Amino acid sequence: MSVKAFELVPAVERDVLMGDKARINIECIECCGKHLYLGTNDCFIHHFLLDEVATSKGKLAYSAQKLLHKYLGLKRPVAELRAASALERLIVLCDGVVFLVDMLTLETVPSAAGGGAKIRGVAAFCVNENPVNGDPFCVEMCVLSSKRRTVQIYMVYEDRVQLVKDVSTPEQPCAVSLDGYFLCLALATQYMILNYNTGASQDLFPYSSEEKRPIVKRIGREEFLLAAPGGLGMFANAEGISQRAPVRWSENVIGAAVCFPYVVALDENFITIHSMLDQQLKQTLSFRDGHILQDFEGKVILASTKAVYVLVPLPLERQIQDLLTSQRVEEALVLTEGAQRNIPKDKYQILHKRILQQAGFIQFGQLQFQEAKEHFKKGQLDVRELISLYPLLLPASSSFTRCHPPLHEFADLNHLAQGDQEKVLRCKKFLISYVTEVRNTEVANGCREDIDTALLKLYAEQNHDSLLDLLASDNACVLADSVPWLEKYHKYFALGLLYHYKGQDSAALQTWIRIVDGDLQDATRSDLYSYIVDFLCSCSSLDIVWKYADWALQKDPTTGVHIFTKRPKSRNGSNLSPDDVVTYLGRHCRALLLYLEHLVLEEKIQKEKFHTHLAVLYLERVLSLLSESPVNEERLNRGRDRLQAMLRESNLYRVQFLLGKLENCEQLLLERATLHGKLEEHDKALHILVHQLRDFHSAEAFCTWASSSRDFPYQQRLFHKLLEVYLDGGCVAAAGSGDGDLKMAAVDLLNRHGEVFDAVMVLHLLPEEWSLQLLRPFLGRAVRASMHACRTSHIALGLSHSEHLQLLHDRLKERKKPILVSDKKGCHLCHNTFSEPDVVCLPGGVPVHVHCVAQRIKDSPTKRHLTNSSNHT
Repeated sequence: MSVKAFELVPAVERDVLMGDKARINIECIECCGKHLYLGTNDCFIHHFLLDEVATSKGKLAYSAQKLLHKYLGLKRPVAELRAASALERLIVLCDGVVFLVDMLTLETVPSAAGGGAKIRGVAAFCVNENPVNGDPFCVEMCVLSSKRRTVQIYMVYEDRVQLVKDVSTPEQPCAVSLDGYFLCLALATQYMILNYNTGASQDLFPYSSEEKRPIVKRIGREEFLLAAPGGLGMFANAEGISQRAPVRWSENVIGAAVCFPYVVALDENFITIHSMLDQQLKQTLSFRDGHILQDFEGKVILASTKAVYVLVPLPLERQIQDLLTSQRVEEALVLTEGAQRNIPKDKYQILHKRILQQAGFIQFGQLQFQEAKEHFKKGQLDVRELISLYPLLLPASSSFTRCHPPLHEFADLNHLAQGDQEKVLRCKKFLISYVTEVRNTEVANGCREDIDTALLKLYAEQNHDSLLDLLASDNACVLADSVPWLEKYHKYFALGLLYHYKGQDSAALQTWIRIVDGDLQDATRSDLYSYIVDFLCSCSSLDIVWKYADWALQKDPTTGVHIFTKRPKSRNGSNLSPDDVVTYLGRHCRALLLYLEHLVLEEKIQKEKFHTHLAVLYLERVLSLLSESPVNEERLNRGRDRLQAMLRESNLYRVQFLLGKLENCEQLLLERATLHGKLEEHDKALHILVHQLRDFHSAEAFCTWASSSRDFPYQQRLFHKLLEVYLDGGCVAAAGSGDGDLKMAAVDLLNRHGEVFDAVMVLHLLPEEWSLQLLRPFLGRAVRASMHACRTSHIALGLSHSEHLQLLHDRLKERKKPILVSDKKGCHLCHNTFSEPDVVCLPGGVPVHVHCVAQRIKDSPTKRHLTNSSNHT
């Protein structure tokens, strides 16, 4: 695939060189800076000053000014010229002789005293461009002998040459190139690498110098380009290894040169240019009668027999742009990366990024999205360049302008897609994918508003699942652009999220409420009402909570009250006062009841007014159910259960107040009994339960509940009182109607709770006519309990007696030990010394004053074991 990499520009025209002499031919050339030297077949050296000039069209041209020409005095053509600029000398090969010529005057340099300035019998020579000698005023040169199989190394000075090395070769060498200690030689039948310092050699590949002209060209440090059989240009390094793929050129190559990243080759009719990066032929130029091709300090010069030309490389940027224009992305990238060595680092980085970005847009236009994404990322593309292709995605407030010169040729996405909606959809999906990946990277720094707003619009338009994730997380969406876009695509729930993120909670709630009320249609969340309640639960603004709580409570008081019951505790002063909430919920009875249950039953708040309020609500609820016709027994039972549980378990409500509300209600006798129990009016409570309700089970339960937190004597008295109520009522009933229910209730009470009663007292209370068989369970349990108590007391008495004996034994042992006191020892209670021998000994043998112990016993409620002893010091 062709690319215009070079232009052939005339440097020295025919008439400037030879004038009227038609037989003059150019044999060799040398260029050193602006100085151009030509060797001709008539043994002349011509010196030109070569200037670069720019044409009116901005192209490069050359102007050649002839400074001097000099006849060397020989009859053979000038075969080779090499400049030694540090010495201001030209090294000339003519008629098999190498000698030195002054670069300015072109006069032959005379030999120095004691040394020669000429080398005879030379077939060819080359200059070492990577010299090993550190002398800056000395040039290293390699000479091929025309008569011997040797290679000679010389040091060239201003006025003399000095042989330093003579190395034999297996065959007669015919071409050579030198780098450091390494010689690359073309022998009669093969190429080889030779280290003239160590003598080590490496054969490369066979080649016949009789059939074709050998080419040995140094192209870099310890690297050479060789003309190989089969029309190949082979690369070889100093170790004899080829680290680059060969290029395929003409079978009749005359000369070759490297102008990175290209290999330039000359044959009889053409100049061919191959890339060293991909080995492809990039350009072909027609050039007839050419016989010289050389490069000088990066400048490629060609010559026919009559004129000189410069092969001017086009700027790499232009070559790369030409490749991109032809949509040859891979070639452009390869060329860019290969050009790194020839471009300053800072400039290369800028160029490389731009080329990657352009390549990405080319592949984007071809729908090669994966490749485009990689190039965009590597090129650190300003993602707005891509977003700007999509109409209306960038916010109106964006200050972005496209890169100039432009990175692509597309006006917008519609231009790119040419009406193909499927292509448009694929491009939008790619943009979503790419922007999502880069929005949190350094590429997005400074343009988050543009990126996030564009992403929101794409998500909304494509009904993408990530829209809510974007709005619920950290984002920089522009409100003015996002609101109409979300409204356009009916994304009202998402709009509320955006309002919330921007700190406009009231606007967010108004939007969501309109959805729940049916004013707006958005099925994003089926549980939006619960979401609003949860939102109000966590809202830090109390004004907003009070403003929208009424709507939530009217919608569903059971769920709406969660605004207050599930609100987390806060340290920033946004907690709601329970008193304020109770007052606010006054017109929402159901919600008020639930909130008070939360305070009393869950939060365990110990405030009388909340407990009383809740109990009153329970009572009013039960009374309301009782007033209905017909009465819903199931709901009534549930209501009474809650009321009864509240009356039993709470100790904070106003008992008299509630009792007054139940005074004339004969349907809630059980509740009245509970209230009397709270007032310790157990007689009244038991009278209601036994005589009015005839609910013996509840009477027993009342006794258990009323004495649950009391001691055993209290419990015993309460159960005895219930038994007395049963017995008194049973006697009356027996005397009157003969009803035996109370009698059986008394028997059942004794049989079930026999352990609570005093059996002796019970036997005195029971009527004499009751049979023992009737009371057998109670009596059996009482006898067992009495026997158990008797035996337990005997055991306890025995243990006490044993303990007493042990104490007596210990006391005797203590009395046998002397207790030493003196006026130097102090009492452990008052810390005063002893003035008399009478002391009291505490456990452990500690002596103290008698009066100190007496005072301590008087002050202490507990008894201490003291041992009194009189000891004399």
